[in-house]
This record gives sequence, structure tokens and C-alpha cells, in this order.
Amino acid sequence: MTSFWTGQRVRLRGIEPGDWAAFRRFAADEERSGDVLRPPRSAESFRAWAREQATAAEGDCFRLVIEALDTGETVGAVGSSYADPHAGRFVYGITMEAGHRRKGYATEAAVLLLRFFFAERRYHKCEARIFAHNAASLALHRRLGFVEEGRLRDHVFLAGRHQDLVVMGLLADEFARLHPVDVP
Repeated sequence: MTSFWTGQRVRLRGIEPGDWAAFRRFAADEERSGDVLRPPRSAESFRAWAREQATAAEGDCFRLVIEALDTGETVGAVGSSYADPHAGRFVYGITMEAGHRRKGYATEAAVLLLRFFFAERRYHKCEARIFAHNAASLALHRRLGFVEEGRLRDHVFLAGRHQDLVVMGLLADEFARLHPVDVP
């Protein structure tokens, strides 16, 4: 392994100002898939957001770019949106551009991020919140070892109606059993 943040297929890296166009594509994908509907944003708003992310302070809440090793292309993003070091719990999320789904990128990116939080930062539990209609994401998280801990009924309003949100959890020891570190 050349870097902690590099796997067989992907590399995780910080957001650069030039990544704004990729995040604009991700937002369009989320809208097309029915995961979110927001008012249209200008290219400048994405540029400003990417500039801000590129200089964001360090901590346990951050977002990283998922880059395909074979092409160098930005294919998604992964990060944590909430972290409570005292309780040992964090919330993570992942998004993949539509044309790069089901290629193993999301699995590998998630494992790299989860390994950082569990092994390096010593968190005990990870939580993921997934729209109930997103069967592919639910399946991905089950393969990663997450278990459904609850369902928040009619919790989000999407596509003109209320929808359920599935809360999934993964403990550090469960992760370690399913995703052991390969030692040369």
C-alpha cells in the first residue's frame, strides 16, 4: 500500500477548488434519482463551495473526493457529517456519480474511510442514514457489515411525498472482523 488513503481501485483525497464541476454533477445525479430536490445553483456557488472545502479546518467532519486510480477521474465523494468523540460515534455518507456505480469504487472508498475512523481515530460506532427507496445503497451497506437499527417513518419529504429513512449501524469490532488489514 503506497498510502493509507489508496486502495486497489480508488484514492481518497481532499477537495480542490477545481472539483466544483464534479460536485455539480453529483448534485444533478441526486436530483435525477429522487434523493433530493433543491433550487438550481449557479456554477459560481459550486466554485465558492469547493474553494471553501479546499481550505476547511481539519477535524473529524470532512468530505473527501473518490478518485479512480485507473483514470484519475473524480467518481464520487465520501465523508463524515457528524462526530462525537466522547460517545465514540460518527455519521458517514457516500455519493457516487451515476456512471461509476457498481464498479467497486464505493465499497473500497467506504472501507478506507471506516478504517481511518475505527483504527486510527478509535471511534466505536458508525451510523449511515439511507433513503428506504435506495435499494443499491442499502445492499452496499449490508455487504459492508452495517445492520438496520431503525426506520424513521415518513421522515423525509422527497418527490412530492414523505418517505422512510433507514438508520444503519456498524461497530468497530464488526468492521475489523469483516475487513481485516492486509499485512505484507
